[in-house]
Amino acid sequence: MTLALRYAIRSDVGLLREGNEDAAYAGPRLLAVADGMGGHAAGEVASAAAISALSRLDDGVPSSDLLDALADAVIDANHTLHNMVVADPSFEGMGTTLTAMLWSDGRVALCHIGDSRAYLLRDRQFHQITHDHTLVQTLVDEGRISPDDVATHPQRSMLLRALDGRADVEPDLTLLEAQPGDRYLLCSDGLSGVVSEETLYKTLARVANLDEVVLQLVELAIRGGGPDNITCIVADVVDSAAGLPPSDASVMVGAASNGSGGPHFRTDSPAGRAHLLTRTAPQAAVAIAHDDPAPQVPEEPEDQYQHRRRRLPLVKSALVILVVLVVGGAYAGWRYTQSQYYVASDGGQVVIYRGINQSAAGISLSSVARRSGIPVAGLPAAMAADVRATITSNNGLAGAQNIVGNLRTNYVRCHNAVLALQKWETTPAKTVKKKVKNKTITTHVRQPKPAFPADCPVPGSTATGTGGSS
Repeated sequence: MTLALRYAIRSDVGLLREGNEDAAYAGPRLLAVADGMGGHAAGEVASAAAISALSRLDDGVPSSDLLDALADAVIDANHTLHNMVVADPSFEGMGTTLTAMLWSDGRVALCHIGDSRAYLLRDRQFHQITHDHTLVQTLVDEGRISPDDVATHPQRSMLLRALDGRADVEPDLTLLEAQPGDRYLLCSDGLSGVVSEETLYKTLARVANLDEVVLQLVELAIRGGGPDNITCIVADVVDSAAGLPPSDASVMVGAASNGSGGPHFRTDSPAGRAHLLTRTAPQAAVAIAHDDPAPQVPEEPEDQYQHRRRRLPLVKSALVILVVLVVGGAYAGWRYTQSQYYVASDGGQVVIYRGINQSAAGISLSSVARRSGIPVAGLPAAMAADVRATITSNNGLAGAQNIVGNLRTNYVRCHNAVLALQKWETTPAKTVKKKVKNKTITTHVRQPKPAFPADCPVPGSTATGTGGSS
């Protein structure tokens, strides 16, 4: 018996994003999904670069161990991202999740980093076979929050590990044994973060046709609001000597399809069409010269009439040039503001703004580019004051992301200190009994009180609230 794969793949931009930062690959020996981050085109660059680096594994069965081959390809992908940032600093801050499976003779090497996921449906049993590298998953593992709290936790999107080219990458690597009849699902969090695990299971178990099942999964995410890009691969393990032949075509979708995100496909579904009806495409500004109705004037001598006819085109041309200069100047000014970024507070949360912190004619010249989810009240006092006063980026979006990264590091430091102190306060002292001269002496011993950073918000105040997402 020779095991092989039949698979289907689909990616959709979703309802709220303008570009697709997901990338995915499906081939006879390799399945991979990447979810880029970094915005401003960098997210789709990162995911496409990662998928491109791994795609060579599909050319043939590696001569070395499957896990080693997959790990080496991930390291190469990370080096590629590093070299891209060195060559173009505007890519600073980009990164991507990666979940990939490399197949050979019924063995499966699974590589995972980030919060994209892989699931297995086997003998009507469905479960997740990857572990999210997120702050909320860590909190669940440590018993600080329940799994039911994850969906509404303000830090649910904060990644602890990703492929970003900055340091040695640490993916989870696992070797699995495939069985005939297995069905695998690889997806970005645009699907798993919107559609419940129970619904995923029912859809995968009920719909046999692979093309139909990936279409239905994307449609479910669209019906759930489609807040993010949606990408999924569904693969069935089959006996190539019996039944349906295995798939043999290699397919890239999303940002990997052309290196720049490809066409921004939106699902042709009732939910997708309803959303499109509410959107109006931005219209380009057009300067139009309107001729006033010709005034009724007394007849003039022929030479005066000819002079007026010659002068009117000149006046009209001058007006048109003036309008073009005004509109062009306004547009140039607007373009300048849109290249500026700063970090400030909005609704008690650290936010990256695009534009400048000013207004003209009562119209704000900035808009929210990205919400970090970091509560300002949870930052060290000096940093919180800087955010409330606004911090200007000297390096565009990449600079603003670096500022937010530093704020996030300090927020997590303070938050962890608060959690450690709360744990100490709620942990009862140990009772120790010992005999001294035939008398039993009881003492209560507590662990030393953990040191609390002097610059962090005082525990118990509103400054210690939790939150944050990327």
